[in-house]
Amino acid sequence: MRCYLLLLFIILNSACFAQNSTNTKAQNYFDSANSSIQKQDYVSASQALEAAILADPQFQNAFITLGDVYRFQKEYNQAKAAYQKAIVINKNVRSEVIFNLAEAEFAIQDYANSKQHLESFIAVDKSSERNRKAKKYLVDCDFAIEAIKNPVKYSPLNLGFGVNTANAEYFPALTADGETLIFTRQIDENEDFWTSQFVNSSWSLAKPLSTKINTQNYNEGAQTISPDGKYLFFTGCNRPDGLGRCDIYVSHREGKDWSKPYNVGKPINSEYWESQPAISPDGRTLYFISNRPGGFGGYDIWKSTITDDAKWGAAINLGPEINTPFDENTPFIHADGKTLYFSSNGWPGFGNKDIYYSRIDNQGKWQKPVNIGFPINSFEDESGLVVSADGNFGLFSSNLKDGFGKQDIYSFGIPEQAKPLKISYVKGIVKDKDSKQIIESNVQVVDLKSNQTVFDDYTDPETGQFLAVMPIGSNYLFNVSAEGYMFYSENFELKTENSSKPFQIEVYIEKIKAGANVTLKNIFFDTNKYDLLPVSIRELEVLINFLNENQKVNIEIQGHTDNVGDNYLNEKLSFNRAKAVNDYLIKNNISAARLTFKGFGASKPIADNKTETGKRNNRRTSFLITKL
Repeated sequence: MRCYLLLLFIILNSACFAQNSTNTKAQNYFDSANSSIQKQDYVSASQALEAAILADPQFQNAFITLGDVYRFQKEYNQAKAAYQKAIVINKNVRSEVIFNLAEAEFAIQDYANSKQHLESFIAVDKSSERNRKAKKYLVDCDFAIEAIKNPVKYSPLNLGFGVNTANAEYFPALTADGETLIFTRQIDENEDFWTSQFVNSSWSLAKPLSTKINTQNYNEGAQTISPDGKYLFFTGCNRPDGLGRCDIYVSHREGKDWSKPYNVGKPINSEYWESQPAISPDGRTLYFISNRPGGFGGYDIWKSTITDDAKWGAAINLGPEINTPFDENTPFIHADGKTLYFSSNGWPGFGNKDIYYSRIDNQGKWQKPVNIGFPINSFEDESGLVVSADGNFGLFSSNLKDGFGKQDIYSFGIPEQAKPLKISYVKGIVKDKDSKQIIESNVQVVDLKSNQTVFDDYTDPETGQFLAVMPIGSNYLFNVSAEGYMFYSENFELKTENSSKPFQIEVYIEKIKAGANVTLKNIFFDTNKYDLLPVSIRELEVLINFLNENQKVNIEIQGHTDNVGDNYLNEKLSFNRAKAVNDYLIKNNISAARLTFKGFGASKPIADNKTETGKRNNRRTSFLITKL
């Protein structure tokens, strides 16, 4: 509707400034064309204008209007030809005709002529909004001339009839395991969420997401899904509980269904326009679009991070490193937590909105955005890109020739230089060790290199499932805990790209009882030493919490080694390592009366010492429940 009103304004404006034809037949055709334009019947309008020109070949206003109609329909070659003929008739045309000609030339990659006409327009029109856009187009021309010399590989693939229909499908969102797709489908002006599963190398027939989220009276769209598929943030507009025209809402997955959405409230939402959320992989930072005061352009990317009291913090603008005096939209933060994809018409590009990417450095500063390249980007608007967790492909919506109807969702390979950092993930299910029943548990993953918690959430109460993302390049603590149960400890060492294969695990935890034993996978010592390394602290904090929550539990801390070296020295080393843990617990207010410690050396192996992996597993610290 906005584009239609703009075109109607252009037509009416043209009629005010250009001369009518003295040829009655030509003028009648022209008037008929204007009537067709008001009805949004552009085919009839162009036919009437062609007839008007045939009746009066010097009818300049008919040529100008025909150029406008073609440009609106994205028939840029025809638009260029129409404007050129109008100028041949009389070169003293209004400045906006020169601008429109330059824009049509830009769209068909006629950059040399486009630059010439843009410069001519800027020389006579120094204050309008078109002047600002013309100056931007000049920068774009220089950028595009060089960029098209180095095209990127681009072969978009339609996701198929399981997802796409004769209706419009757009705004895809993908879980980290690549198995669940949630997208927006528009039927009769109503936008709802639909979902599809990736099964046997294809997408299943999509179905409505949930009656708790989809409504008949309001539109739902512009969504993001957390990597584990448990939290859906989306945009809702003109709702009774809204703070502005459009607000951001969130729903939590509950078994096979979703919870009733609620408005995330201030300070994320305001009396202005908030939309297009993107949640970070740790679930702590929400990126979104807003036109609130304090930005750099019309629409900027902002963020809010959860504070220590579990509330959303102040909205912070991402700054001039990302935002421009123009518009930014559709942010997507990758599962690596460091690569941001977004659309903008403010950075050098190919005309309108292009897709860019930026990475945040170790100092927390966003690097200069990079255009993802031609022909992924074109003169038309490109937006709404999401990138798979492995970084190999992206999903976006477009109206391409092989589509099923209106907008369809496509996938394409991400250019090598635009790929995010490598990540892995651990996906699994938690069960009772004895009964094999599902246990709702807390899963925590900590980056031991940065000491940052990258995942802290509960498993699905119905399925027991969880999924936690882990960027490559670090060492990760993995703990599972549940009330009345021993906690589970694991360590994932992901220091090279070769370790990016996802982990699929089943976790069995046992009830607290005398004789139960847990190996602490994240207690570390240097070789032949017994001083606790700093990275051990997070695991020790878990053990301390366990002992504080279970005051009747007494434990024996046990040290073990592999079989390399002297038995006496191994036993002494294991004893001192167990004592180091014991001393740390006492130092942190655990009663010494509840603790004993012992070193077993190599006498109690849990793996074959003939292999390096076996030796590594035998070098361990554990604890045994001695009393309840």
